[in-house]
Amino acid sequence: MENKEKAKLALESFCTDIERWFRGGQANREELYNRILSGFSADFEMVSGDGDRISLGSFITWLPMVYGVFPDRRVSLENIEIACLHDHALVTYVEIQSTGNTTTRRRSSAVFLIQEEKALWFHLIEHWL
Repeated sequence: MENKEKAKLALESFCTDIERWFRGGQANREELYNRILSGFSADFEMVSGDGDRISLGSFITWLPMVYGVFPDRRVSLENIEIACLHDHALVTYVEIQSTGNTTTRRRSSAVFLIQEEKALWFHLIEHWL
């Protein structure tokens, strides 16, 4: 698999899995939790749309608090663009989250580290649209 495909798969898999996590009701909750976290570098950091810096440790603390909190949330992606070098990829995209009548959109830039047959989230910057 090419690095571009690895990065796209990591992004799309995360969005599918985080939607499942938000919605709850998963028979395999622990497996889903482990799959979500396995996609991140230990050095992961993000800057949220509000400008908050969030480490992997903070994300790990937050994740259990939102399990099943949004049973009708949908997460989708648009305008995915990917540039790759040998050991990392830069992915830009628009993420849309819809819950009931509320929809949020954010333009994001993510750096993925390419390690063997997998791309790991390393850095993410979000901007509200």
